[in-house]
Amino acid sequence: MEINRKYAYIILTSTLGSFAMAYASNGLSVILPTLANVFGISNILENWIVFSYLLVLSVAGVPLGKICGKYGLKRSFKLGLIIFSAGSLISAISINIAMMILGRIIQAIGASMVFVTNVSMITAEIPASNRGRALGINVTGVYLGITISPTISGILTNNLSWRFVFIITIILALISYYLLCKIDTEWIMQKDELDKVGSIIYVVAIALLLYGFTILNTMLGVVLVLAGLVLLVIFARYELKISNPVYEMRLFKNINYTTANLVAMIAYLTTYVVSYVLNYHFQYILGLDAQTSGLILISTPVMMLLIAAQAGKLSDKINPGILQLIGVSIITIAIGILSQISYTTPIYVIVIAMILQGIGHGFFSTPNNNIILSNVDDKKDIPTASASVATVRNLGQSFSLGILTVTFAFIMGNVAIQPSNYDLLILSNQTTLLIITILGIVAVILSVIGLKNSMKE
Repeated sequence: MEINRKYAYIILTSTLGSFAMAYASNGLSVILPTLANVFGISNILENWIVFSYLLVLSVAGVPLGKICGKYGLKRSFKLGLIIFSAGSLISAISINIAMMILGRIIQAIGASMVFVTNVSMITAEIPASNRGRALGINVTGVYLGITISPTISGILTNNLSWRFVFIITIILALISYYLLCKIDTEWIMQKDELDKVGSIIYVVAIALLLYGFTILNTMLGVVLVLAGLVLLVIFARYELKISNPVYEMRLFKNINYTTANLVAMIAYLTTYVVSYVLNYHFQYILGLDAQTSGLILISTPVMMLLIAAQAGKLSDKINPGILQLIGVSIITIAIGILSQISYTTPIYVIVIAMILQGIGHGFFSTPNNNIILSNVDDKKDIPTASASVATVRNLGQSFSLGILTVTFAFIMGNVAIQPSNYDLLILSNQTTLLIITILGIVAVILSVIGLKNSMKE
């Protein structure tokens, strides 16, 4: 009975933590036009309010996976919640765009620690026979946060203030902290010395790559992307030569692990930016307010929420690669439909595509997590695999918003969004969605490769 109670606290705490972080990330989609008006910023800076958060998540994920594994998962989770709350407070009281982005960066550091530890705790403590179900509940927490955030954020912004969007995340983090104190176990997953050199190379490489990608329309952007790619190659070669790598590159010798990570990055890339594209369409092109936009945007995540937990149970019984393939195929079809969006596209067509997208992602996420974590044989590599789950999600989301930012720069330029450039806004949205549809097809092909390989084993 005591063991069951312990499992319950672990799952509840990690799920609530995931919920809070997802809420913090997705809740901003409907308030960006409001923040643009309050701070007097351009379309590019609107995206940077979100991108700064994603950039830090992507950069910090891998090294924090090792650091948190070494100093204790529960201890790291607690510290992450405190840092996240501090960043949320700074964002809530922001008086200019610089203060807002600073708060978002601090938020992201805390969120990174939560993301890399919550799945690790589940994987370290929950038996493999029930791990898919536990991961499904955790993913459901993410989707519940995604589901609620646009609607609640829109209601708060319309009726109170955009600042309450951040205040709510502080309350959620504090509740998660309280529940975490009920768990008396600490998990030390890594006893080796930290790979400081590898960590620095990785952080610099990802930072250059992602930032350069957002200004790829300039020569500096091209140079930074190339420099980031070169450093990533150096990082991979260095990690293979040392005994205590910050990221165990040998895990990628497993085809199932490799394809699942690549599919995850592309799937999150194809999904994340859609809510921002549609929010721009709803509020700027259709003239809807934040509250109404949030109510419509709930269509996708509510389907994710309904399906994710069931997909987790199924992934314990059948080959999760089958569910992953079904999921990314449906996602790609949905994005393909949305890529035709224009002034005359009926809202019901958009909603149908959003529902399909939610169904696809619901089928995809938990089985994908299960594939990645189940293809790790050595327990000490669990934090690395857990960090990988969080990192590929964050990289996918970062590149997703980066594609939109670069498209804005190429097509619209760095300007405030107003009626005179609405035609260019629609073209930017269509171009972004077409690009990620093509990438979705690549994810389908990779899923087939992974599924065929798993059936041979």
